[in-house]
This record gives sequence, C-alpha cells and structure tokens, in this order.
Amino acid sequence: MSISDVSAESGAVSTGRGPRPQQAVHSRLPSLTGLRFIAALLVFCYHSSLALPALNPFSSPDVSDGYRRLFSNAGWAGVSFFFILSGFVLTWSAREGDRPRHFWRRRFFKIYPNHLVTWVLALALLSGSATQWWQAVPNLALVHAWIPEFTVFLGVNPPSWSLACELFFYLCFPLFLRWIKRIPVAHLWRWAIGTAAAVIAVPALAYLLLPANPPMPEGSPASVWQYWSVYMLPPVRALDFVLGMLMARIVLTGRRFPVRALPAALACVAAYALSLYVPWLYALDAVFVVPMALLIPAVALTDTAGRPSVLRSRPMVWLGEVSFAFYMVHLILLNVFRDILGPDRYFGTAAGIGVLLAQMLLTLGAAWLLYAGVEKPAMRWLGRPRKELT
Repeated sequence: MSISDVSAESGAVSTGRGPRPQQAVHSRLPSLTGLRFIAALLVFCYHSSLALPALNPFSSPDVSDGYRRLFSNAGWAGVSFFFILSGFVLTWSAREGDRPRHFWRRRFFKIYPNHLVTWVLALALLSGSATQWWQAVPNLALVHAWIPEFTVFLGVNPPSWSLACELFFYLCFPLFLRWIKRIPVAHLWRWAIGTAAAVIAVPALAYLLLPANPPMPEGSPASVWQYWSVYMLPPVRALDFVLGMLMARIVLTGRRFPVRALPAALACVAAYALSLYVPWLYALDAVFVVPMALLIPAVALTDTAGRPSVLRSRPMVWLGEVSFAFYMVHLILLNVFRDILGPDRYFGTAAGIGVLLAQMLLTLGAAWLLYAGVEKPAMRWLGRPRKELT
C-alpha cells in the first residue's frame, strides 16, 4: 500500500502511451502518493459513519443515517484501490536483478513495525480484556485473514486484516512478476480484462456455492463464509493485486492507454453510486475494480507526461506519505474518542462535522508521529541489507 519503492530515476514522456520498453522509464509518481490519502480518508469516513460500534457523531437520525448511507461502501472502495495500487507500484518500481529476499525484507519492514505498534496500542486501549490468545496471536503474525472466524479476521486492530493480504502478495510478487513478464505484450490487455472478469465473478460464485450461515453480525446480508471468501481471503484479493501489476506492464511496455485521469475518476464516482444499489457482495470489490484499474495508470501517465495535477502538490504528497500510518491508527483513535465523549453524547450537524474534523486532524497528528518515529526509521535502518547502509 505504499509507493516508497518507486525509483528516483526520472524521464517523463508526453504521449498517451506508456514509456517505451527500451527507455526503462521508472519516473516518480507523486500524484499516486497524493491519491493514497484520498483512499485512506474514504476508510476513515466509513468507520466514522458506523452506528455499531457507535462512532457516528450525529444526533439527528436523518443526518446520521445520511452520513452512514453516503459512506457505507467507502471503506471497501479504499481497500480495493490500495490492493490494485500496490500491484501497480511494485511492478512499476521493480528493480532488474533485485533478489527476492531483499524485496521481501524491504516490504516486511515497511508494514510490520507500524502493525506491531498499533497491535500493542489496540490491545492496551481497546480490546485487551476481551481478546483471547487465539485471536491476538494470528493477528500479530499477520495470518488472521486466512481464518474464517469473524472475531479473528477483524480482531485487535481491524484494518490490519489487509496487511495479511499484502504480506501474501509480497511473498508471491517475484513469481507473479516472472509470469507476467512472459505474457506477450500484445496480450496484456486480454489478461487484464480476464483478471477483472474473475474479480467480478467471485461474488456470484460465493452466492451460488457458499452457505448462507452463519450470518454476519449487525444484520449484513451475507454469511461469514461469503464475506470472508469475497473480501478477506488473500488468494482471492490477489486478483486485485495482479490486475494492478498487469496495468503497470501495459503502461511500461508502451501499449495504448486511451483513458485520461478525469474520465477515470468520474467512472469511479459512478461506480461508487452504483455500489449503493447492487447486491451486497458485489459492493465489496467487484463494482470498483474496472474504474480503479483505469484510474491508477491514468494518474501515473499524468505524472510521466508532466501534465498539471493537484495530487502532486506538496500538501497532498505529505498526506500520502503518512496515509499508511493514518490507516493503521485511525480506528483505534475513533474508538478512543468515543470513549472520551461517552456512549450517549452526540451532536448537531455543525458540531458533528467539527467533531469529525477534530478527529481527522488528531489522527493525522498521530499518523505523523507513527510515520516519523517508526515507519521511516524502520525502513532506513532495517529495510535494507547491512552492506547497503555502509
């Protein structure tokens, strides 16, 4: 979920096509960094809109229900974006001759220190007294997304389930990249379309083949097995990651890419509106996958072509750099804020918006501390082999 490995090598291109293969262009993609924060903010809005747990700050039923309805699928959209982006960026920034163990080391120390700190914080501030060892240990080891038990895959710090998927993606990435590089350039679009079709087919298979019990908590219209297999299971979510890799190869090999960033962004907005009306399992990922797979390379080409982009402004890039820490800490702090406010304290529209803004700003401050005090030092001192540090 990071583009920290994007090469510093420059070399912009000015056409609607990707960099030519012989150019080996791996220019920085700051607009994608900025876009990461928007995705993280969607997840924040989703969690802050929840009624169970009672994180929604609004006292008016109409305003509370409207806020919850507006962002009811935002968390799922943000995660789909992160998974596709991860495959795209790691393929874009892949180094010739990079050894798998060096790649795995960089990626492990990118995600695990933040996970360890937030795991401790979540146990200390939220769930320690109610968490059993068989819930906490898989979470600590980042294998909890493999276990179809609601209190395990969403235990301790719930957003960490996505890191279990990312860890699986990273382990498979050298093999995936070798396979994808063997695909004839003329066939890349076909493979991308086929992979997107597979993502869209997953909910239909879940509805058809998996049991409708036990039901999800909170009245969700699917079973635990259906939800876990469509949304949580790492090999299934690897389809998003592989799609991102294929889109990066399409751009890097100079295949025609006819979509600009603005139409792709509008398609994402339309897909989100559609997600509010499709069957529930389709709203977890399938409805977003095509427009997001188009948006990410379109935004990347905005950077390589040197076209203007507010996403690569200094504030947006900074927000993108702290977005992983923001994602990891936000739900812990939302729950802490609710405990401080009290279980029965809610607010009018203006005051509720003020509470949300205050929560977001305080979460950004905590995210910066986590980024500057844990994430960056870990990447600097632990993410590279010792010989690279001398």
